[in-house]
Amino acid sequence: MCGIIGYTGADDGEQVCDVLLSGLSGLEYRGYDSAGLAVADRSIAIHKCEGEVTALEAALPDGSVDGAAGIGHTRWSTHGPPSDVNAHPHTDCTGRIAVVHNGIIENYRDLREALSAAGHSFESETDTEVVPHLLEAALDGDLDDVVRRTTTVSSDDLATADADVAGSTAVADGEAAEADGDSVDATTVREAAFRRTVACLEGSYAVAAVFAGDETVYAARHESPLVLGIGEAGHYLASDVPAFIEYTDRVIYLDDGEYARVTPDRVVVTDERGRVVDADIETIEWDAEDAGKSGYDHYMLKEIHEQPAAIRGCLRERVEELTGSIELPELTALARPARVQFVACGTSYHAALYGAQLLRDHGIAAQAFLASEYGADRVPVPAGTLVVGVTQSGETADTMRALREAAATGATTLAVTNVVGSSAAREADHVVYIRAGPEIGVAATKTFASQQVALAMVARVLAGSETQSAVESLRAIPDGIQQVLDESLAREVAETYLGAEAYFFIGRGLDAPVAREGALKMKEITYKHAEGFAAGELKHGPLALVTEETPVFATITGDDDAVAKTLGNVREVRARNAPVIAVTDRPETAGADATHVLPVPPLGRELTPVLANVQLQLVSYWSANLLGRSIDKPRNLAKSVTVE
Repeated sequence: MCGIIGYTGADDGEQVCDVLLSGLSGLEYRGYDSAGLAVADRSIAIHKCEGEVTALEAALPDGSVDGAAGIGHTRWSTHGPPSDVNAHPHTDCTGRIAVVHNGIIENYRDLREALSAAGHSFESETDTEVVPHLLEAALDGDLDDVVRRTTTVSSDDLATADADVAGSTAVADGEAAEADGDSVDATTVREAAFRRTVACLEGSYAVAAVFAGDETVYAARHESPLVLGIGEAGHYLASDVPAFIEYTDRVIYLDDGEYARVTPDRVVVTDERGRVVDADIETIEWDAEDAGKSGYDHYMLKEIHEQPAAIRGCLRERVEELTGSIELPELTALARPARVQFVACGTSYHAALYGAQLLRDHGIAAQAFLASEYGADRVPVPAGTLVVGVTQSGETADTMRALREAAATGATTLAVTNVVGSSAAREADHVVYIRAGPEIGVAATKTFASQQVALAMVARVLAGSETQSAVESLRAIPDGIQQVLDESLAREVAETYLGAEAYFFIGRGLDAPVAREGALKMKEITYKHAEGFAAGELKHGPLALVTEETPVFATITGDDDAVAKTLGNVREVRARNAPVIAVTDRPETAGADATHVLPVPPLGRELTPVLANVQLQLVSYWSANLLGRSIDKPRNLAKSVTVE
């Protein structure tokens, strides 16, 4: 959920502090409440504070804080409230080691007690602070004594780490011909200490460390993302590519259990046994301009308007109108499953609900589960089940855990994600990319629409029900969205109901997930109470809350029996004098009982909900804009939720 940036530059490279600040700004979308950086030279300069990156930048001294290497961090609080002292980086007792960390160290209390008993002093409430102190103990030769005081770490853990170091040391020895011998020895000692420290940690982590007098950044990951950037004049590491995309588009994605040693002239990746990994270098297909606002007031509005292009990217080379075929080579080796279980969180869960309904409509038994509630001990996974993880980032902790548990039962797994090289993409048996491009706003917009379209194709392919009319409808989505964007009256609707204290969103069938997503968007960025649910549930409780001050957004698309039933629910609401905003492709009928109508072009029962969602996105955006909310960085939320 937090963000890490690291850099070590060559003589003709960028100033370390400038890169760190730029990287922290590029990670703001992930959500955070404090920021900090550490620059290593002969000593380590630490600067950190509660608040935004701009506050950190303003607090920096007028003089240079540059050095040989550095790490930075944006923190989203888990252990201890937002404060200057709880902000990362954290240091050891001597102030010669600095560490940043994403994730949760589950055994930190045990480690902290053992370190305190050994004479170490702590300043913060965080779990992360144990890491630099463990490094200090390892360098001083005291780590074995600390471990003996713990109940969660054994001497066997350190013995395994020592074996790992033996392999990693060979790498350093191989570099000796090109580097100063003393420097190589120091690097070997520090890497050994780093590996021994990591061996003590339980939980999830992406961790990076720098040492005084060293131009190296040491890093490791376990269930929390880290990506390396290969530059012309120095190298980078970060939680996500936007942190350094303005400097390089060449990246290496670290796998769980891998370590990285980053110096100005090289990047060495090793596995858990210390063996060098021949890591693939990939090229990012978008640039810094794609991740900018392009003249829009907010990333969210830009990304709403990017949806036609995003859908075209999702469909490109996958749909053939002449033959009526949908080509997903990623699924060629996948037989028609007996049943499908979706696992997802938040917006992706709403996409999963949509995908599950589509599969059921095409004759395949399917269910969608909240990933946080899914587990082999709670949800049976019969033979022949395909488990689909829907995750925009490909790093969502709950979804990754669910996919891993499903895989452990022998189930086939499929990831539907936006991020090439993400954990989900690498670990699942199959992967379908939604190709939405970078999404910076915390509230997902174009990724949800792209997930809907990708899942519509997946459902057709798995069921073997591709038709020419279906392909024509898919290809019509971008123009349909553009029509909505050009003609929407969402701003006027937002102005009309800006004073409401609560909003209801209803729909049936494939419209129900869109109603849920509409409510989520309203909650996320306006901070107003909103509920989304199947329209038939109104009379089973929620109707008690409906008054003339409760706007009800009714999504009514298609031409099946559900339309008449939803119209009946609309009349129930109108009988209580509540205003109704109909989002519909049937304005002539649905609009008769509505206070306002937000029309969408008709694309058939399956795909019109994609267009209806765009209207609801715009209503939420304009409501938040008129209220003066922090639209791109809503309070308490993060873009990528990498803790369970």
